[in-house]
Amino acid sequence: MVAAWTTGTLILYGTGWSGGAVLAAFFVSSNLISRVFPPVLAEMDSKGERRDAWQVYANGGPAALAAVIPADSSLRLWLVTASLAAAAADTWATSVGTHSKGPVRLLGSGVVVPPGTSGGVTGAGSIGAALGAMVVSGVGALAIGRASLFAAGTLIGFWGMMLDSFAGSRWQGRFHCIRCDQPSERQVHRCGESTERRAGVSWLSNDGVNLLATTLALVAGWASWTWLD
Repeated sequence: MVAAWTTGTLILYGTGWSGGAVLAAFFVSSNLISRVFPPVLAEMDSKGERRDAWQVYANGGPAALAAVIPADSSLRLWLVTASLAAAAADTWATSVGTHSKGPVRLLGSGVVVPPGTSGGVTGAGSIGAALGAMVVSGVGALAIGRASLFAAGTLIGFWGMMLDSFAGSRWQGRFHCIRCDQPSERQVHRCGESTERRAGVSWLSNDGVNLLATTLALVAGWASWTWLD
């Protein structure tokens, strides 16, 4: 709750009701799609559907900081839009993709994995990612009054999701509980036993991967603003 309040307050303070509309587009659409297509969680001892403070900051932290940087107000609003477009794309991809009838494959390797596995992609999930990015980018472009930003935001959001999936499949820490003989995304399994690292970087969690994606989407938003200006 505190994390959500902090993020929302900074975005409203820095970008006004326009930024609030973009944040609402992300929050409302992400919650709706999660209700229509409840994410199927892989047997990886993940956190579950309920967001904690780290997840809130990973998805909305870069946008909140961008909202208060010393820059043109339209640029701040665009950076908020670009970062949240990537967060929305990832959320939509997860919700829609885990219900796909086709196989889930790790991006880069093509290995088939259970639905909900970090780094796994599907065709349906990719379409969902594009739609999620379109929702947030559409609101941002309308608020700024530049139609060209709609396409730019959609592309940034979509590729932010792809980067998230790639980093999740290649670099995110993957562990195994010897006691329960089960895979995990944590260094300590739900049973309380320390896990054994099997792949990835031990300190890079799914939250870290999300933070990387939303931050790089913000950078891409800055670059696109300069290019389209």
